[in-house]
Amino acid sequence: MLARAVRRSQAPDVHAGLTPHRHEEELLMVMEIDLGPRARAFRDELRGWLEANRPDYDFPPGGERSMILSGSPEVTAWAEKMHEAGYMCVGWPEEYGGRGLSAVEVAVMNEEFARADVPRVTRGMGESLVGPSIIAHGTPEQKAYFLPRIIDGTDRYCQGFSEPDAGSDLASLRTRGVVDGDEIVITGQKVWTSGATGCNTIFILCRTDPDASKHKGISYVIAPMTLPDGSPNGIELRPIRQINGASGFTETFVSGMRAPLFNVIGGLNDGWRVTMTTLGNERGGHATTQHLPFEKQFWKLVEEARRRGVVTDPLVRQKLAWSYTHTEILRYQGLRTMAELAAGKEIGPQVSLNKMFWSEYARDVGSWGLHLRGADGMIRPGVPDGSDDYDVDYWQEEFFRHRGSVIWGGTAEVQRNIAAERVLGMPKEPRLDKAPR
Repeated sequence: MLARAVRRSQAPDVHAGLTPHRHEEELLMVMEIDLGPRARAFRDELRGWLEANRPDYDFPPGGERSMILSGSPEVTAWAEKMHEAGYMCVGWPEEYGGRGLSAVEVAVMNEEFARADVPRVTRGMGESLVGPSIIAHGTPEQKAYFLPRIIDGTDRYCQGFSEPDAGSDLASLRTRGVVDGDEIVITGQKVWTSGATGCNTIFILCRTDPDASKHKGISYVIAPMTLPDGSPNGIELRPIRQINGASGFTETFVSGMRAPLFNVIGGLNDGWRVTMTTLGNERGGHATTQHLPFEKQFWKLVEEARRRGVVTDPLVRQKLAWSYTHTEILRYQGLRTMAELAAGKEIGPQVSLNKMFWSEYARDVGSWGLHLRGADGMIRPGVPDGSDDYDVDYWQEEFFRHRGSVIWGGTAEVQRNIAAERVLGMPKEPRLDKAPR
């Protein structure tokens, strides 16, 4: 695939009188890859629609998922407009209500929404995880019932996988499921349930055959979180207060949660197969836009350095060059991924390298951004007297948030093992649970 420059960016000149905003505009999408006529036509379609429909209001802060769950009128209205235009669940096959877009075309969509500076709101986990698993393993009746409810936003999903003693080793889960007539009754505990307080449906793993081997006897169940009268369906959510003051996760206690056997995807005791589809469904759609938040963050660093009068300090300039270089590496990694997708190649271990690279950079640049502010970085913004709020500013949030980025989604250590074994061909790391007795 040939790449062509559509805007030529200049290396940042912190002595120049250019504003960060102008640099951001110059740096956005400095290169496009020739992806063929179909992707080019889709890009033109998106640009035309976004020019005609781009809202003139501001969206609430936060990433895509927090926007989806915010319930703000702006996000709801924008999501409905996207739904009416057929821009929800676009990667699903057309027969199930999607557009059948390839990973390359989904990446093009992400690029164009980023270019227009509007969020590409999706149906969250329902669109990216549950729907593809139902398409792969569900019965025709399950597809006909569940998929339209995801597309139109009726069902908002959270994930009930991790448990206090079953995180990385998910197959060790202890949550139980017992068949009672035409229903399944679920009891147990989950943890780190993302965005649960804004959802009404959970896809949950439970052990339905305790005598089966570790990866057998597990069922994948879609369960409503409330009963028809609005009361909890045997579920209690306890928000986990995080170091930045937010509560994006919950402890989830399940006691007698009921769901029809119709809601068991893939059949009783065969949920591990469905789980592997769910966990393996992520593709490279965000590859070419992943660098954009870091690009904007770089200009925040430049602005902060200017404001503090240290922009000519050699050590500060060295750190700014370090930040700019890492952002550019992320951009070129994305272009490489896009080129491989366009060539029909599978994305392999480089996903692990990319995750390791961006998460460690996010952690380190967050720390340096706080360091740049000096003693001011230790003082939180003021909150009203008696308030339970724990407000933090931008750089404090970055410092706190990315402590966990090197852990979730596979720790940096795990990613290094994957790279060592699958890329460099090194021997597998010894495992205590596989050691001879």
